[in-house]
Amino acid sequence: MSAPAPKMTIGARAIGPGHRPLVIAELGINHDGDLDRMHRMIDDAADAGVECVKFQSHVVEDEMIPNDVVPGNADESIYTMMQRCALSAAEEKDVFAHAHDRGLIALSTPFSRAAADRLAGLDVPAFKIGSGECNNYPLVRHIASFGKPVLLSTGMNDVSTIRPSVELLRSAGVPFALMHCTSLYPTPPEKVRLGGITELQEAFPDAVLGLSDHTTSIYACLGGVAVGADVLERHFTSDLSWPGPDIPISSLPADFGRLVEGADVLAAARGGRKEILPEEQPTIDFAYACVVTTARVTAGEPFGVDNVWVKRPGTGELKAVDYDAVLGRVAARDLPADVQLSWADLAAG
Repeated sequence: MSAPAPKMTIGARAIGPGHRPLVIAELGINHDGDLDRMHRMIDDAADAGVECVKFQSHVVEDEMIPNDVVPGNADESIYTMMQRCALSAAEEKDVFAHAHDRGLIALSTPFSRAAADRLAGLDVPAFKIGSGECNNYPLVRHIASFGKPVLLSTGMNDVSTIRPSVELLRSAGVPFALMHCTSLYPTPPEKVRLGGITELQEAFPDAVLGLSDHTTSIYACLGGVAVGADVLERHFTSDLSWPGPDIPISSLPADFGRLVEGADVLAAARGGRKEILPEEQPTIDFAYACVVTTARVTAGEPFGVDNVWVKRPGTGELKAVDYDAVLGRVAARDLPADVQLSWADLAAG
C-alpha cells in the first residue's frame, strides 16, 4: 500500500494533494519602509483573490552585524536596506491585524531568533523559513521548537543540505512543506528547474511540495502545479514603478488573480492515468469508426476491400480495430450497403 499523501494545515486551511494550491503573495520589503504601501498591498492582494500574504521579520541587530555587502539585485548594502525596511514590533502587529481584517492568512519569514520569538508572540499559524536559512540549523531548530507548521525554501541548497533541516522538523513533529527555489533575481526560465520539485518529492515523501518563484511572470508557478507543487509563492506589488530590489520580480494584483485561477485549473488537471473514461462514451459513439458494408453483399460472399470499409458513427459492434479480422471472412446473410457489421454477420470458419 502506498504512503498517504502528505498534507498540512495552516489555520483552517488544508494544504496538499486533493486541496487547492495555496498562493502566497510575498509582500516582503516591497513597501520600502512606507507602511501606506504595505497596507495598500494587503488590500490589493485580498481584492485579487489571494488567500495568504507574507511579510518579512527583520530584527536587524539580532540578524546581522554592520556590513557593506551589496546584494546582486540592489545598489546598497543589505545592512542599510534592512535598517530602512525592517518593521517594528508595533508595525508588524498592525499589518498582521490588517491582513486578518481582510480575511487573509498572514505569515512572515523570521531572519533571526529574535524575529522568530516576536512572531511566536503574535501566534502566527505557521513559519516561513527563507532559503538563506535553509541550512541555518540552529535557527531551524529554534523555529521548529514552537510546534507550528513550517514552509522551508530550499534555494542555494541541495538534498544533502536540506536533509538535516528536514530531520529537525521531523524530530519536532511539525508538518512541513519544502519549497523548491532558485535564488537568482530574476531567475531565467532555464534556471527554474521544475525537476527539482520531483527530486524533493522522491527524497522527502512526507513533505508537502511548493515553489518559491523569482521569475518575471506567473508561468513557472503554473508549471510547478503541474509537477506537484501545492504551495506557490511570488513577490507581490501594487505598482511596478515603486523602488526596491524585488519589484522587478514581482507580479501585480491582476497577475495574481490569474495565478490563483490558473493554479486551480492545473491542480484539477494533473495526475490521473491514460485510460478511457466512462464520460467519453458519448464522444466514442460519434467519433469512433465501425466496419460497414460499402456495397450489397450476398450470403457466402467474401468480405474484402471492395465491399467493406470503416465509417462513423461508432455505435456498431465491430470497430475499426476489427477491420482486418473481417477481411477474408464470408457473409452469413445477405446485407445491403451501409450496414454496420456484427460478429453474427460473419460465417463461422
